[in-house]
Amino acid sequence: MAKKRKNQTRIEPSMTRRNGLRASAGDRVAGGHASGKRKGGSTKRKAGSGRRKSRSGSARRGLTGFLQRSLYWCFVIGLWVAIGVGALVAYYGAKMPSATTWTVPERPPNVKIVSSDGHTLANRGATGGEALTLSRMSPYIPQAVLAIEDRRFYSHFGVDPIGLARAMTQNVMAGRMVQGGSTLTQQLAKNLFLSPERTIERKVQEVLLAFWLEYNFTKDQILEMYLNRVYFGSGSYGVEAASRRYFKKPARDVNLAQAALLAGLLKAPSRLSPARNPDAAEARAQIVLEAMRDEGFVTDREITTAMTREPTRAKSYWTGAENYGADLVMDRLEALIGGKVTRDLIVDTTIDYRLQQQAEKTIRGAIDHSGTKLNVSQGALVSVDGSGAIRALVGGYDYSVSQYDRATKAKRQPGSAFKPFVYAAALEMGRTPQSVRNDAPIRIGKWTPSNYDEKYRGPVTLSEALSSSLNTIAAQLVMEAGADNVAKTARRLGIESKLQTNASIALGTSEVTLTELTAAYAPFMNGGYKATPHIIKRVRTADGKVLYENTYDNPPRVLRPEIIAMMNGMLVRAVNEGTGRKARLGSHQAAGKTGTSQAFRDALFIGYTAHLTTGVWFGNDDSTPTRKVTGGSMPALAWRSYMEAAHNGSSNARLPGQYNVPSDPSRVAVPMTRPADGVVRRPAGAIGDTPSRQWSGDVAQERTGSTSRRAPPADVGSRNTDETTTLLDIILGN
Repeated sequence: MAKKRKNQTRIEPSMTRRNGLRASAGDRVAGGHASGKRKGGSTKRKAGSGRRKSRSGSARRGLTGFLQRSLYWCFVIGLWVAIGVGALVAYYGAKMPSATTWTVPERPPNVKIVSSDGHTLANRGATGGEALTLSRMSPYIPQAVLAIEDRRFYSHFGVDPIGLARAMTQNVMAGRMVQGGSTLTQQLAKNLFLSPERTIERKVQEVLLAFWLEYNFTKDQILEMYLNRVYFGSGSYGVEAASRRYFKKPARDVNLAQAALLAGLLKAPSRLSPARNPDAAEARAQIVLEAMRDEGFVTDREITTAMTREPTRAKSYWTGAENYGADLVMDRLEALIGGKVTRDLIVDTTIDYRLQQQAEKTIRGAIDHSGTKLNVSQGALVSVDGSGAIRALVGGYDYSVSQYDRATKAKRQPGSAFKPFVYAAALEMGRTPQSVRNDAPIRIGKWTPSNYDEKYRGPVTLSEALSSSLNTIAAQLVMEAGADNVAKTARRLGIESKLQTNASIALGTSEVTLTELTAAYAPFMNGGYKATPHIIKRVRTADGKVLYENTYDNPPRVLRPEIIAMMNGMLVRAVNEGTGRKARLGSHQAAGKTGTSQAFRDALFIGYTAHLTTGVWFGNDDSTPTRKVTGGSMPALAWRSYMEAAHNGSSNARLPGQYNVPSDPSRVAVPMTRPADGVVRRPAGAIGDTPSRQWSGDVAQERTGSTSRRAPPADVGSRNTDETTTLLDIILGN
């Protein structure tokens, strides 16, 4: 037992033994078989795969945790941003007036100026055009604007988050501002209520106002307000103003290419205006067309047709002679309605659109044809009817270059075109077309008038003297009638400018406007009644209320019928045989008088038929002389061109009075007798021999012809059968 116990002595574990606690391979796997290595190896691989799975799971748990933490912090940051934005909106919103007081500001009043036959001549006002509903404009216009400016207009609520995000992305990628995110509603809010400055406050207020607009108005109403108020460049606000400015047509007639151009201007109206940069405007229009195709508004075929059109090239300013008339309307409008224009108005004018177009064509055509050769740079034309209603008005060669109205504002010497008033005053004193005066050198004080050709013809009738535009005879008649009486006659007929009451008034040295001079001839064609020049027939509001109307149908009589008859007889002869021969009309009886001022600075022809009285002027703004242009040349030819077109389709009508003036009168031999009363009288009806004359322009060219003895026609309305010879007649050898 003792031995056994000895062998069983307990051995304590020691830390110094290297393998005392180390398990062998056999210890790890039961049985200690050799195959344990293979199984152990397999087990080892499985253990390694477990570790990889553990690491993958940890990665997934780490990514999930990161995303969770990111979402959490994004939420926190977003919440604080929302709180900050809300506070910012609340702050700037509190600075705005209460929403209950918000109203859309009234659009600046527009004055629509319409011709007598319904054509819109012009729009005047801050906008330059009237407001239109969507149904009254070309459907291409709203489509083009929506395609390029706000494709989701009908689906967003005033602010377009998708469009804003897209714009921000595009701007970040481009590294600059290339696209805006504002909707049409926001743009309208900015245009209606806010200043153009770019600040956070303005942007916040813009968003709030956009929400308000969307709440209070329909989408169509918002789009209409936008299209009627947005700026399209060159002083044009709204599609109607822009259409007339760039295309000279109403917005309802705009085609696809033109609508694309208008929509393209919205990006930079001043820079892209076709009046300033037509090529850039056209390039932008191409982009708009592609956007319209992308939105399905138009087909490829329509785009191809639109792209083949010529680019629009507009004048740098409003063009068209009708604008001279529109300016005249605005000059007179406030006086007629009794105050400033505070609402939209429609002004019905007396302008005939067809005549207006023909008048502009005539003046431009004459200057284009002969202006350079004759040193003529400007022209004017005014045409009135028997009441003084202005039917056509051209104030210059090109309104887009010069807006100064030479027909109503410029005062020029009328030259011999003033002589009819001298002769009318003499006829009122008892003279007749057969009265004889001596065409010879005369001296009145220090003034010695001479004829155009510096020739003298001896005794001539007043009819021949007026037809030939003899200055010496006109000067004699002024001395007989008195310069004051001549001025009174001219004022009675319609001359309003100040007249110098001296002998030189006979030759038209006092300056007048073409309009007043033309209207003062109208009594000759209407039977002797005052013809007050006027262009406004009626003024009414947009809803039809008439504010002003005048028909000028009760004018005062200014000349007796017998005077009218004699004047018409003489002035018809002036056209048929005298200085106005180039103004003769084929089938209509015409009368008129030429006028040429000193040194050929101004050339005029004033003439009339039973339908119209028309005055034409050519010259230069700086009063430089023309190359010997007389009233019987360029003005007479232009007058005939216009009047022939104006009378196309009109019935033939003779002028009132029909005093028969001989076309080739005999010169009167005047035997002088002195009766017992001491007053020298010339026997009525004394006929003598005279050489006949042929006239070309303002220059008299004598030719010898046969003479005959004939009885004078009856003096229509003359005061007596014998003429009293004045002391001046005796002095001058008359």
